[in-house]
Amino acid sequence: MVRVLEGTRVIELGTFITGPCAGMLLSDLGADVIKVEQPGKGDPFRSYEGELYSPQFRAYNAHKRSLTLDLKTDRAREVFERLVLEADVLVENYRPGVLDLMNFGWERIHELNPRLVYCSITGFGSTGPYADRPCYDTVAQALSGYLSQGVDPENPRVVGPALADAISGMYAAYGILGALVERGRTGKGRHVEVAMLDSLIAFGTAPFAGYFATGRNPGPLTRPSVSQSYALPCADAKLIALHLAAVDKFFQSLTVAIERPDLAADARFGSSKLRAANYAALTAELQSVFRQQPRAHWLERLTAHDVPHAPVATLDEVCADPQVQHNAIFQKLFHPIQGEVMKVRRPVLFDGDRDAGSLPPPMLGEHNEAILRELGFSDETIAAMARDGII
Repeated sequence: MVRVLEGTRVIELGTFITGPCAGMLLSDLGADVIKVEQPGKGDPFRSYEGELYSPQFRAYNAHKRSLTLDLKTDRAREVFERLVLEADVLVENYRPGVLDLMNFGWERIHELNPRLVYCSITGFGSTGPYADRPCYDTVAQALSGYLSQGVDPENPRVVGPALADAISGMYAAYGILGALVERGRTGKGRHVEVAMLDSLIAFGTAPFAGYFATGRNPGPLTRPSVSQSYALPCADAKLIALHLAAVDKFFQSLTVAIERPDLAADARFGSSKLRAANYAALTAELQSVFRQQPRAHWLERLTAHDVPHAPVATLDEVCADPQVQHNAIFQKLFHPIQGEVMKVRRPVLFDGDRDAGSLPPPMLGEHNEAILRELGFSDETIAAMARDGII
């Protein structure tokens, strides 16, 4: 088991996805992530399906420990400050100013522990005209321009999983890792700030480069037409995806695989630029072909002719796929009370190893006693805290 962040302690004041995702990425690398939660309720993601151990919560909280603290009480704030003194990183995704009001903002924490890397994840940034607005995934996708490139203008609706949340968490972990490397040289921590809005804009850097160069706004078909990407229904109503790129040999191989040499000879499709310009016409031609046979037939043909393709797999098909199984990207964890929990393992391998340990997502306050003992509190004091509702 390779744990490149072993010995690094992270405090997570995170709810929903952005903060917990950043914490999860660090825990996957071996950091000891202590998730500080409100007694009795915890991260709101816990109760999305009526319990305090929902699938949504489990998705972003494996390999962490849970400590409940009522930070509105002086006693709990003392515990938190002691935790800060021994931590390397703090991750939070509160609205700007909330932790300052609690006296746990960057300046105060940096004063307590100058070595600590403090990461704040916000919707729009800590300052500016939108700083105090609420922000969720769809809001960031919309304002960043990302959604305009994925919504069908004829049938506008939001589809697909959350992107802004997870991408913001990834950029936050990226910033934290950079700050930890610098701290190794200087001995001082940094205030790392990540906005969901900025993260989606940065993630979509290629469309912006095109806009800056041409002045044209990209739409939902701009990238697929240039990259020659298709999602085609087959005779059995299953979908297959193609990505031919600007590579003539793949288009030529496709015409052989589907036994349509006339498409290769068609002047409309004689180059990658022409195929992009006539994307709608080529899509219609391919749709008419692929509807004639079931997906299994086309998978065999496309594989035989080395055409970049894949089934548009449902999640059960993903889990059963031989390459996915070979990569061992899924891990079965066991919680002594909650039972079996499946987790997506980190996609990064170190010397061929992707094992991040076997600690399952924590129940609320599951590690209160263990963490408080590590901080030097006696069993009697811990019992009193529990009795008084501090933890």
